[in-house]
Amino acid sequence: MSDDVTVPTPSPDNTGTSPGASGRVGPAAPPAARKGKTPTWLVAAIAGIVGLFYAYAVWNAIGNLVATLQVFAGAGLTLNALGWFIWIFAAVFPLIVWGGAFAIGYRRAPHELLLVMLTGLALVAVFWLNVVAYTTLNSASFLG
Repeated sequence: MSDDVTVPTPSPDNTGTSPGASGRVGPAAPPAARKGKTPTWLVAAIAGIVGLFYAYAVWNAIGNLVATLQVFAGAGLTLNALGWFIWIFAAVFPLIVWGGAFAIGYRRAPHELLLVMLTGLALVAVFWLNVVAYTTLNSASFLG
């Protein structure tokens, strides 16, 4: 016995079925691949190129941590827990934002991925300005 089902096919003039014209329907066809799926190389290129700017923010935070330690060590001071938290979080935050932006945008169209990554980079820039302002104006609060 066959599992195929006979289904009448509409005639070209859409008035019903033509005599003897029938289509055979077999097992369901696999779903078609998503149209316009972004190639992996393009996702990697966008995430990698914009990721370099995120990496610069991480490098900048680590550089400022080292510079801060050197300056305060010359004065016989060191960072307290708040100071360590501020500078370590300033280095980790861009990585968190990049991961979140990638998770949100990697299944989207290329221009949407780029916009999400750039929005995350803007968030990192604003955060960095806040860190610089706080550490400049309140440096005594994170010294131990």
